[in-house]
Amino acid sequence: MTKKIIIVFACLALAVAYADTHRITLFQPSEVAGKQLKPGDYKLELKDGKVIISKGKEVIEASAKVETGDQKFSATTVRYANGDGKMKIQEIRLGGTKTKLVFAN
Repeated sequence: MTKKIIIVFACLALAVAYADTHRITLFQPSEVAGKQLKPGDYKLELKDGKVIISKGKEVIEASAKVETGDQKFSATTVRYANGDGKMKIQEIRLGGTKTKLVFAN
């Protein structure tokens, strides 16, 4: 019985840890927090009010306002602002959640 309880709590801990990790795909060169990102797949983590975007050894930490939408987003989408000829990430909506990340430009 004790083993079952430990296994259940371990699974719940993993589920909570996984809940704040997402994947995003950038299809064009993008800028966030003044750093340039190449097109490709990235891991996105929400940690202590910060957004951490990483791919291999490349890690970018940015501040973003976390907002909650009215309903779940069907897919992860990235919205851009075109400034100074650069595509700056303005907002990321996380698919399967109500979470929206709004970045300051």
